[in-house]
Amino acid sequence: MTAHTHHPHEHARRHDPVYDRLHESDDFVALRKAYRGFVFPATVAFLAWYLAYVLLSSFAHDFMSTQVVGHVNVALVLGLLQFVSTFVIAWLYSRYSTNRLDPLAKRLVERYDAESED
Repeated sequence: MTAHTHHPHEHARRHDPVYDRLHESDDFVALRKAYRGFVFPATVAFLAWYLAYVLLSSFAHDFMSTQVVGHVNVALVLGLLQFVSTFVIAWLYSRYSTNRLDPLAKRLVERYDAESED
């Protein structure tokens, strides 16, 4: 007995000619390109922003401890903006996915279902 588990449809996908045709289709290529077109730049931007925060916290103590209002300093403001940016990216991705990815995915599912019935 093996500890490795497979996705329930993994075997079917590897040997399904309908899936193979869809995988090579223009819609699938467009879906993959659109997904990567958002996810890769957003990930790089967020990681760069997070790294900048960490580096500033480590090496720019005077700047980060600058008081903005009362006891609120730059470090606190930038730290809170990390949370804000996370939610903004999630919201943007949701909108992007709904408008750009979901229609392509729906067409692929419909094509798969139609071709699988034949």
